[in-house]
Amino acid sequence: RARALLQQLPPQDCDERFCLDLAEEERRQLRAFSARRRREALGQGLACPVPGPCHGFPCKKCGRRLNKGDPGVSASRLGNQFWHPSCFSCHFCHQLLVDLIYFQEDGRIYCGRHHAELFRPRCASCDQLIFMEECIEAEGRRWHPEHFCCLECEAPLRGQRYVMKSGRPCCRTCFDTFFAEPCQACGDPIGADSEEATHQGLHWHARGSCFCCSLCRKPLRGQPLVCRRGRLFCSESCSLGQDASSTTSDSSDSAFASAPSPDS
Repeated sequence: RARALLQQLPPQDCDERFCLDLAEEERRQLRAFSARRRREALGQGLACPVPGPCHGFPCKKCGRRLNKGDPGVSASRLGNQFWHPSCFSCHFCHQLLVDLIYFQEDGRIYCGRHHAELFRPRCASCDQLIFMEECIEAEGRRWHPEHFCCLECEAPLRGQRYVMKSGRPCCRTCFDTFFAEPCQACGDPIGADSEEATHQGLHWHARGSCFCCSLCRKPLRGQPLVCRRGRLFCSESCSLGQDASSTTSDSSDSAFASAPSPDS
């Protein structure tokens, strides 16, 4: 319950003590924003049996009728509306509203988190609402300008090229060092600036010298392919030819390995 309340009612959305490094103007805006929400939108649902005059009313969310005496939830800010207890949930995230605390907007109910985000963007790094005049928008999310930095070295990335990793931006150098996949053909990391080809969870440089048939070396980018034991082929015939040569090679290697060395 405590975790759900912290998720649905972030304390930093209404109390400046939970917000670090806010300028005085941002603090003033946060206080005004919080007071307006409490005054105009905040409410707490009342769980009670549906009264007789509301017999047959449809549930505000699912539309199924509620009969007299059925368990229901009413929201005083929305008039004679009733919800099934399992329907009293946030319009955006659909989570049940803990302790029936809601915020209303245009006849819909929201948890505190998503109601606040109707009006202010939220920083994807610090999870605080953004009251600055500018922010950075990338990958459908927003950041305080100073918080848009590499997840590994924390270098600022404003105006720089980056790669998203686990939902957070990463500079190209750190990506190449910590996260780049090795190419199945040459073994070198596939850097952020390199084109990549993938198949069945394996990775190659997309260039013709790496992403090519293991037998005839025909480039495979945009072409049909056959994969056998992690090797790529342009056709069944090439894959069968590779199988035959592999069998011969494996047999020779085994014989060589079992023979005694001159030193022994």
